[in-house]
Amino acid sequence: MQKRALITGITGQDGSYLAEFLLNKGYEVYGLVRRTSTTKLERISHIQDQIRLVSGDILDARSLQHVLELAQPDEVYNLAAQSFVPESWTQPILTGEVTALGVTRLLDAIHMVNPKIRFYQASTSEMFGKVRETPQNELTPFYPRSPYGVAKVYGHWITVNYRESYGLYACSGILFNHESPRRGLEFVTRKVTNAVARIEAGLQTELRLGNLDARRDWGYAPDYVEAMWLMLQQEEPDDYVIATGQTHSVYEWVVTAFNLAGLDWERYVVIDPKYVRPAEVELLVGDAGKAERQLGWKPTVHFQDLIQIMLEADRKMVHEEIV
Repeated sequence: MQKRALITGITGQDGSYLAEFLLNKGYEVYGLVRRTSTTKLERISHIQDQIRLVSGDILDARSLQHVLELAQPDEVYNLAAQSFVPESWTQPILTGEVTALGVTRLLDAIHMVNPKIRFYQASTSEMFGKVRETPQNELTPFYPRSPYGVAKVYGHWITVNYRESYGLYACSGILFNHESPRRGLEFVTRKVTNAVARIEAGLQTELRLGNLDARRDWGYAPDYVEAMWLMLQQEEPDDYVIATGQTHSVYEWVVTAFNLAGLDWERYVVIDPKYVRPAEVELLVGDAGKAERQLGWKPTVHFQDLIQIMLEADRKMVHEEIV
C-alpha cells in the first residue's frame, strides 16, 4: 500500500525538499499549514498539485489530532519551528511555545490518535552551543546558547521521553547547518550569496554582517532530508547526528563566495554590531559516524560546491529581476 507522510513546516527549506523526496518515493504527502492571509507557498508551488495541504497549528493540540485523524499518516516529520536563531531573543516565549511545546503537542496527539505512527523530530546542532567536546556526536552534552537552542533541547528530550514512556517510534535527527538556494534571505549563508549576485549586477554596494569568526559545519539540505527518511526506515528508533565533519568560518564562506565572482570582499563587507548575537556559538562540527554505519548515509555536496550552487541560483534570480 502507498505510504502516507505528514510534514509540519512543509513550506520551509527542509519541508519542501522532503516533500519532493517523499513524492519520488511514491508517498502520499500531506503538509500542515497555518491558516493565515499571507501563507507563503513559493518553495512548494511546483509540487503543490501533488500534495495535500491541511489546516492546523502546532500551537493548537486539537487541530493536530484532527489533522492526524484526517491524514492517517504512517510517518510524521516535525520540521515546524521558529527557526531563526537571532529572532529567538526578541520572541523567546513564542519560540518556546512553537519549538519546544509544539513537539509535545504533536507527540501527545500521535500517542492518542495512533501510537504506531513513526515520528521524526528536527533537532539541531545549536543544542550543543558552548561545546563540551569536538567533534560533537550523539553523546555530547548539550549547552545551548540561545532561546532557540534551549527550546530545541526540550523538543529533543521530550521525543526521547515519549519513546521510552510509551514505546513510540520516535527519532531525533541532530542536524548540523544545511543550506540551499531555498534558504531564507535572513540567514547569513544566503544573505552572502544573494549579496554577491546583486553586487555583481550593480544592484547593491555593500554587505553588512556580524561575527565572521563563528565556525559551522555546513552541508546541503537535500542530502539531509534523505537522512530524515532513513531514520524512520530502521527496525528500531534512535537519534543521529547528521553532518559533514568539516568546519568553516563565516569569513571563509564570505571570501569563497566573493572569490567565485572575482570580487574583493573587503571592498563591500561592513561589520555591523547589530548583527552580533547576545551569546555566540563559536564552533560546531559534527561526527556523523553513527549515521554512516547504521543508515548508510554520507553527504554528497561539500563547502565550495554548496556555495557555488547557491550563488548560481541567486545569479539566476537577480537576472530575472533585471529583465
